[in-house]
Amino acid sequence: MLRANFIRKMMGGMGMGKVEAKMAGTISKIHVSPGDVIEVGQPVVTLESMKMEIPVESDIAGTVQEVRVQEGDFVNEGDVLVTLQ
Repeated sequence: MLRANFIRKMMGGMGMGKVEAKMAGTISKIHVSPGDVIEVGQPVVTLESMKMEIPVESDIAGTVQEVRVQEGDFVNEGDVLVTLQ
């Protein structure tokens, strides 16, 4: 939890973060739920693209506020997948 607080301070107290899709693909698995506390580098979803499964990891630590996708959804690069607090 100390790491999450440190990162929030480094972000200027924004209080909200997001995990975005790094490429277009289909959501094959969701690894987190609202209320989960996650760390930097933790996979939040698995994206299927070009017949490969690619874990999408969080760049920041925090608490999952909202999961904006469902398994089977197609996403584009830059789409917000998960919001963090």
